[in-house]
Amino acid sequence: MKRTILTSLAALAFAATAFAQTGKEIAQRVKDRPDGDTRQTEMVMKLINKRGSVRERKLISYSIDVGKDKKDRKLMMFFQYPGDVKGTGFLTWDYDEIGKDDDKWLYLPAMKKTRRISGSSAKKDYFMGSDFTYDDMGSRNVDEDTHNLIGEETVDGHKCWKLESMPKDSRDIYSKKIAWIRQDCLIPVKVEFYDKMGNLQRRLEMSNIEKVDGFWVAKKMQMTNVQTEHQTVLEFINPKYNVPLEEAKFNVTTLEKGAM
Repeated sequence: MKRTILTSLAALAFAATAFAQTGKEIAQRVKDRPDGDTRQTEMVMKLINKRGSVRERKLISYSIDVGKDKKDRKLMMFFQYPGDVKGTGFLTWDYDEIGKDDDKWLYLPAMKKTRRISGSSAKKDYFMGSDFTYDDMGSRNVDEDTHNLIGEETVDGHKCWKLESMPKDSRDIYSKKIAWIRQDCLIPVKVEFYDKMGNLQRRLEMSNIEKVDGFWVAKKMQMTNVQTEHQTVLEFINPKYNVPLEEAKFNVTTLEKGAM
């Protein structure tokens, strides 16, 4: 009997370990999902307060994969509408190396000043009045979080993995994320962000998922801060992949010009 119990415990321990490893594998597959070497898209951003009042902005975004094995990424976006934010630009150099903070800059034409976004500010500050942090605007190394597969669920008729991810960096503003990842296209259709107290803080929903140029893309993102009842909707218009872009242009000089 003792041997049977020990054998069962060992099997359970192995199963739990395999389950955790599977969570990390899924997270890596999501990060490695093909999306071309370069990308360009027009965007409409809607800021919606709890009374339902909407402010609309229009942007254009460019990104390129760089570095060894193209694991790093550079992204630049410009606001085009309305007039009070026109010419505002955002530039980020995302590094896949753990422990190396990404480089981020925000150009404000009204002040004719470029502000560098520090690592700590990127974790907690929100991008241009939206419900996305500066950290959300970049990518993360899979090993920056501990990933656990906690189940499978069907969302809108699609089978999803339910993945719990807990950040290892104490500077992060959340204690964990729970993501529902579509198994057919590796896109998270819903992500819940929990604050340091363990309460739900924000919810990201991704929809209008389709293939463009052979790559899966979610053409709509909605981030809701459930604590403030403020929402940000991002719609991606005419996304393009593998377009000609020069890495050398992803710099502060281009950022301050207000256009690529």
